[in-house]
Amino acid sequence: MNYFDVKHFKEVAGYEIDGVWYPRVTKIVEIKAKPALYKFYAEMNSFAEGEDIKAKSASEGTLIHETIEGILTGKSPTIDESIKPAIEAFLNFIEQNRIQVDPEQVEKRIINFEERYAGTLDALALINGKFGVLDIKTSQSIYRDYNLQTSAYMAALEKDFPNLQTRWILRVDQHKKCLKCGATLRPKGGREKIRLAWDPNDKNIKTKSEACQHEWSELVGEIELKEFPYWKSDYQAFLGAKKLWEWENEYWLKQIGYLE
Repeated sequence: MNYFDVKHFKEVAGYEIDGVWYPRVTKIVEIKAKPALYKFYAEMNSFAEGEDIKAKSASEGTLIHETIEGILTGKSPTIDESIKPAIEAFLNFIEQNRIQVDPEQVEKRIINFEERYAGTLDALALINGKFGVLDIKTSQSIYRDYNLQTSAYMAALEKDFPNLQTRWILRVDQHKKCLKCGATLRPKGGREKIRLAWDPNDKNIKTKSEACQHEWSELVGEIELKEFPYWKSDYQAFLGAKKLWEWENEYWLKQIGYLE
């Protein structure tokens, strides 16, 4: 990314906390290659089209995220009709699985003073008797990149929360389903992305799905929860990414005194 000046770099790439500037976790992990994102741009007619869809998708994701944040902090946020299926699925899921969240630990700024980085935690949660970091995503899949981000949170929190056991990615999304073949259509960002039906017990399902004259349902919410308890090797990878990010941004980091 190109930065205009020191002020722009500091605002975009980090947080200033009590007069000290720290790079943010999400900015650091951007240094890693993202094959899925490259594939997305390759499918577009132009880079501009990809940027437009990406911006709209991010806006929709932010709306879901902010609504969930309000729910977790005990508020009663207005639920926009465009994201209602996703939010209803989320509400049903946390009730059925008895997920407990401390409102004071939602969207909380965290700092790793030793490694000098900061981030914003989605939530700390108790799920199935385990206490850990809960990170909420609105993507179409759970990507391994998320492990770098959550491992950084675990490392920053372990001293203050010695009972911290694990971490989860909770994916909240919505899609339409073909009533004939089971394929799904995801309309996020104004782009209708179709995933063909898949069944390991039916070798011909993909061919059937490709030929299907799809009949789509109304939008339905989609929830996926995955636990990733073993975080320390991911954290070493995060520190490696941080070192590379510092190398890439050496000029700006020296300008603000983060690097000598």
